[in-house]
Amino acid sequence: MNQASASPEPPTRKSWLETLKVYLEPASLRMLALGFAAGLPLLLVLGTLSFRLREAGVDRTTIGYLSWVGLAYAFKWAWAPLVDRMPLPGLTHWLGRRRSWLLLSQLAVMGGLAGMALTDPQQDLHALVVFALVVAFGSATQDIALDAFRIESAPSNEQAVLAASYQTGYRLAMIWAGAGVLWVAARAETPGAEAYQHLAWQRAYLVMAASMAVGLITVLLSAEPVRAALPPARNALEWLRGALVDPFADFLRRYRWQAALILGLIAIYRISDVVMGIMANPFYVDMGFTKDEVAAVTKVYGVVMTLAGAFIGGALSLRLGVMRVLMLGAVLSAASNLLFAWLGTRGHDVTGLVFVVSADNLAGGIASAAFIAYLSSLTNISYSATQYALFSSIMLLLPKWLAGFSGRYVDSFGYGSFFTSTALLGLPVLLLVALASRIPVQAPQAPQAPQGPRG
Repeated sequence: MNQASASPEPPTRKSWLETLKVYLEPASLRMLALGFAAGLPLLLVLGTLSFRLREAGVDRTTIGYLSWVGLAYAFKWAWAPLVDRMPLPGLTHWLGRRRSWLLLSQLAVMGGLAGMALTDPQQDLHALVVFALVVAFGSATQDIALDAFRIESAPSNEQAVLAASYQTGYRLAMIWAGAGVLWVAARAETPGAEAYQHLAWQRAYLVMAASMAVGLITVLLSAEPVRAALPPARNALEWLRGALVDPFADFLRRYRWQAALILGLIAIYRISDVVMGIMANPFYVDMGFTKDEVAAVTKVYGVVMTLAGAFIGGALSLRLGVMRVLMLGAVLSAASNLLFAWLGTRGHDVTGLVFVVSADNLAGGIASAAFIAYLSSLTNISYSATQYALFSSIMLLLPKWLAGFSGRYVDSFGYGSFFTSTALLGLPVLLLVALASRIPVQAPQAPQAPQGPRG
């Protein structure tokens, strides 16, 4: 038999040790550090900030309105085309398109956090809000550029691993920005002084601003990923079409009517987790769990289990394929909500809480790693920032809206019925995953150069 007619040998299956070593490769370690930089700002303009404002005597109604600062993350798709296509004078020539936007956004986050540190909410709440907006918009822009950087840094079969590394860094940063900032502020307080001590919070936020150096250094030491070459635009109208219209048209052109099924899956895949999560903390309070118990089990131990799930999800995706792990994550996420209904029958049971939080966070980590890899596989590298920002926005829109009714449902029907209902919300997800698994990934066509006028 000649060489041309010989059938290709099947790829050698790696051992588990060889599979897990991928997390020690430079690309994974870079994504770990960049994930830390991405996760740091979120709580500092939302959860931790509300704690600080309440301690400063700001009323709860005002704090509620100020939570709208977080809407910057929901609408990042609006300026994603600019991040995808617009070069930054000087910076882009020096660092490249992705790293220049990463550096600029990280500097904005660092500057905004420093401004929040130096501003006393009791003296100038308006200025504090402005600095918080700078942090939120800088953080959302960093997310856009970082998603594109990640997608362009590795082929689709390695995206689950990078996603797991990214989630690890992100979760570690949330521990540092959640528990760490409170620890720094507490150690900086003067014993016996008034409840709100601005200098203590100033030191804590300055430490958080300095922590963004992890991302800055990583960006400066990283290589710019190779992007697909795009033909130059001849005029402003052509540039706007390439930045705003083509990313969406490309997705519809590749998947046609199947795009509706894929977008439906993206819109509801995390619906069980998101809707249930809104009532988790009120549930803990009503069950009589103390702040220390909730903090230790959900904020520390729970995060560890999420990280374990992310690593397992990334490794399984390499060995079994993304769609199989996507189905596994959907099943586990919905089923874990039933465990909360069981916990509601146990009363104050810390052992039960540990078991339920372990299962729920492990399932969430597996589902998240596979889902991020799935979204990455759908993204055309030519429009990675815009398309991924659109997908990640669609992912939360319906679940967040529906979650707003969760408290009213609990008041009417109780926790047991609520948790069971959120589990049932996962059934349509299983059907959509099964259907989407039959849709092959459509490779994008190379962009065509604009045709000149015929003479």
